[in-house]
Amino acid sequence: MQAKLDQIKASFQKELLSVSNEDSLREIEIKYLGRKCELTMLLRGLAQMSDADKRTFGKAANVLKLEITEQIENKRSELGIGGSESTLDVTLPVEPLQMGKLNPLTSLQYEIEDIMRSMGFMVAEGPELESEYFNFEALNVPATHPARDMQDTFWLEDGNLLRTQTSPVQIRTMLAHGAPLRMICPGKVFRYEAMDASHSHTFFQVEGLMLDEDTNISHMKAVMAELLSTLFGKEVKVRLRPGYFPFVEPGMELDFSCLLCGGKGCRVCKHTGWVEFMGCGMVHPKVLEAGHIDPKKYQGFAFGFGLDRLAMMRYGIHDIRLFYEGDIRFTKQF
Repeated sequence: MQAKLDQIKASFQKELLSVSNEDSLREIEIKYLGRKCELTMLLRGLAQMSDADKRTFGKAANVLKLEITEQIENKRSELGIGGSESTLDVTLPVEPLQMGKLNPLTSLQYEIEDIMRSMGFMVAEGPELESEYFNFEALNVPATHPARDMQDTFWLEDGNLLRTQTSPVQIRTMLAHGAPLRMICPGKVFRYEAMDASHSHTFFQVEGLMLDEDTNISHMKAVMAELLSTLFGKEVKVRLRPGYFPFVEPGMELDFSCLLCGGKGCRVCKHTGWVEFMGCGMVHPKVLEAGHIDPKKYQGFAFGFGLDRLAMMRYGIHDIRLFYEGDIRFTKQF
């Protein structure tokens, strides 16, 4: 057996002397260290040898294998191939590091959260996969209510759904924390709608709720005026119009003064001086009861607005789809 190892070693060293490039070195490496090479097959045959031969021949074979490996690596360094240090030219110019940026929706959400926290509101979260009860029934929208026709819903086979609004989080937060309560819930919602420049099947809402013994509509106007004025860095006026939402009574639409024309009238505000913003109102007693809140002791207001539409107005973006395409050229502008 030792004679066989000596023969392999001599043959290897002779062939190594003629190696002059990477391809020929690779051929030598496969021939003498590959899975089907002669040395490997000899090592596999150790199992049939006696214990004494295993110790003697096994040690000699492994020593030869290490010598062949070392000599191949030395040859590789001699030829200047294979190693990262030998092939790396540190003087070559490099591409500038591309840093990612937050989506403008995310940045705007963080700003709104900070402003609302400064007014004592907590930020709550809830599941995007919601039950029919929390998405509809607890919000005073029973199965027979015509307002359900206003919702284009993604239903699941098990009867659950992708939430159509962030309002279910109001119920969950009332059940968890009781009253008095100040909370907002920014989050993703889903509607069965075709996508175009101003509509998407997936978008973001910000829902808010304030409950106390003497909370009224004037508090709601003050909170929203403060939010918008801080957000836009200038005084923003708000007004209320009658509106219908099954989970508030009375229900209202809130507009804010057009920031482009200063309320004088332009194409954006349709020459009215006002921009439609959100739905809001005083929380319906049945909604309070669903949240285990006594409507005879507590009252409050709720509101909800689309984060995407607000971002489009703030940044002058004319296509909602840009928020969701993941194009870094778009996000780098903000």
